[in-house]
Amino acid sequence: MRWWLVVASLWLLVVLTVSDAQAKIRHRNQDGEIRRGKRKRDGQGPGRARAGHSRPRKIRLVPGPGIPVVPGEKQENTLFLESYKNLQEQHSSYNVIPDPDLSLDLSGDSPVGNDPGEPVSPLTQEEIQRILWREEEEHREEEERLRKKDEARKKRRKQRKEQAEKQRKIVEERRREEEEALRLQVEKEEEEWRRLMEEEMRRQVEKRRQEEEDRKRNEAAEREAREKERKLEEERWRQEEMLREELLALVEEEEEEQQEEVEEELWLRGDVFEMPPKGPEEPEKPDLFPAPIPRPPAATEDELKEMEAELEEEGEEREVVVVNRGGLPPGCYISDVTLTCENAKLIYFPPLAIPELRSLSLEGNNISSIPAEAFNGIPNLEWIDLKKNKLTSAGIDAKAFKGLKMLRRLYLDGNLLEAVPANLPPTLQELKISENRLRGINKHSFQDLSSLVILELEGNLLSEGNVDPLAFAPLKQLSYLRLGRNHFRTIPQGLPISLLELYLENNLIEEISETVFNQTHSLNVVSLRHNRLEENRIAPLAWINHRNLESIDLSHNHLYLVPSYLPRSLVHLVLVGNNIERIPGYVFAHMDPGLEYLYLSYNKLDGEAIEPESFFGSYESMVELCLDHNQLVSVPSGINEMTNLHFLRLNNNMIRSIPDEGICDPNHSGDTTLVALRLENNYIDPQKISPIAFSCVRSSSSVVLKPQKTK
Repeated sequence: MRWWLVVASLWLLVVLTVSDAQAKIRHRNQDGEIRRGKRKRDGQGPGRARAGHSRPRKIRLVPGPGIPVVPGEKQENTLFLESYKNLQEQHSSYNVIPDPDLSLDLSGDSPVGNDPGEPVSPLTQEEIQRILWREEEEHREEEERLRKKDEARKKRRKQRKEQAEKQRKIVEERRREEEEALRLQVEKEEEEWRRLMEEEMRRQVEKRRQEEEDRKRNEAAEREAREKERKLEEERWRQEEMLREELLALVEEEEEEQQEEVEEELWLRGDVFEMPPKGPEEPEKPDLFPAPIPRPPAATEDELKEMEAELEEEGEEREVVVVNRGGLPPGCYISDVTLTCENAKLIYFPPLAIPELRSLSLEGNNISSIPAEAFNGIPNLEWIDLKKNKLTSAGIDAKAFKGLKMLRRLYLDGNLLEAVPANLPPTLQELKISENRLRGINKHSFQDLSSLVILELEGNLLSEGNVDPLAFAPLKQLSYLRLGRNHFRTIPQGLPISLLELYLENNLIEEISETVFNQTHSLNVVSLRHNRLEENRIAPLAWINHRNLESIDLSHNHLYLVPSYLPRSLVHLVLVGNNIERIPGYVFAHMDPGLEYLYLSYNKLDGEAIEPESFFGSYESMVELCLDHNQLVSVPSGINEMTNLHFLRLNNNMIRSIPDEGICDPNHSGDTTLVALRLENNYIDPQKISPIAFSCVRSSSSVVLKPQKTK
């Protein structure tokens, strides 16, 4: 306020000076040059407005000599007094001459108009000083009043701010309490769910353990039976050896007695290489051992004699086969055409010579290498299981699998491979190399594997940077591809045209481009659970025009909305465990024949999440709808229009009431279709539910209402 007072004082001084100049010009009207000079010196005109009207008259205070300076004046008057002193030095004999048309009422400080003819008395210095003091006092009072008003306004503003802060703290505290209560409730529900899952897992583990124990007991019983059979076979072998020696002795005696008469003799299997040379008239026979076959219980001496007599009567030449099944590594056993050596602590590939063998299982050993000649004695293998060993890429010879012309299935899971083995047979139909250390796939990795149908490469170090876009080109019949638990950020390029099912779980995929599925028109199932997808990173043309894609799993991603532009043929959609807050309207309207299975459990759907048109297009096709573990406060609109709905889950929400037409349409005259309805863990009072609310449910026992949360 002080600066304003200084400005006002300066303005008053200028006005008074101008008024004094006008008075002098009026008294010296006869001299035009003096008037013009005065006007130039003062910088003002005669005080007339442009329209010809007189301006308001002001008091003209002209300082006279000897005006004292009052001590104690404030700094605001300093500039005014200094100007006044300067003016006094220039005009030492000025007097105070009021405007002819205006006088000052000292008692009321108000201008009063005077007659121009009346004499004007000049103001004294004390009166002028008094007027200035009074003005200063008024300015001071006005400043004090404005200051108090400003303080009062600041005080009111502060009070309002404190009140708003108190209210905000109360609301914040209430919100925190509600969030804490909700968090505790969610934790309790999650704990209950985990407990149930743990119990279920324990039951499953116990069941598997029991099955494993039963299997081990059966295997132990089979091994014991095989061991008994082996011992019996060895015993038969010893008996047969004794009988053979006796027969040989008899034959030698007969040969000595009757050298010219050669009768038919019975040769045993062990004497093949001791037979006498055949005559030239007999064709040569290949000197090969036939495949060993199980033998019946040991024959007695009488039975052997009877057998010999029968052979002599039939006139046929036969060989009695005796096979020793010993020699297999400990822990291995044969069943039909399958050899099993699981968890036998083998550290090398066992040398085998069983041509009729079809299946070989060496799972759970410590085998680190496969030599080139490993399968020479078992060339007819169709299935090889080498899971959970210590095989390395350097330890597998490049020609190890080359001679297997009938191999169909090869399992190499749980090893230390860094590359796909080379020279795999073209007959291969199923290849599993999961849980290894594969660092890349080049365009020659699957060369000549045109018959491959199933390929599993989960749990490796693969990414879009080390998988060549042409790597899958040779796989003309591949239908099933698993690439989960790798490091892909995008879906790999160059997927086979024949692909039907694609699994990419537990990767780092952030986007789906519009060209990645352009060639896979037969694709039926896509699983992308546990990735980093957002709805705006899925290209609109990525899969909307696919006519065979029926099942998509996008669980546990970063979705906030149900994705738009889903495939027209989609039947099965899984969106569990995202952050979905809204189902846009008409998002399923373009699907034909329509969505049947929709799983939206464990999301963030609330009272405004579902629009009246959200389920448009699926009213006649929806079979299963799961909206449990969300924040719904009421039954979503549109459910009562689903005429084919079988299973509905609304449990673990915040629903407080069930309207009569919320779930069932009372005007629907068809058969009831709803088989199961779950509404537990809400805030529903069962006694307030209308009897017709569940009229479309086949059985009242199919409705789960208990337990409910407390309010």
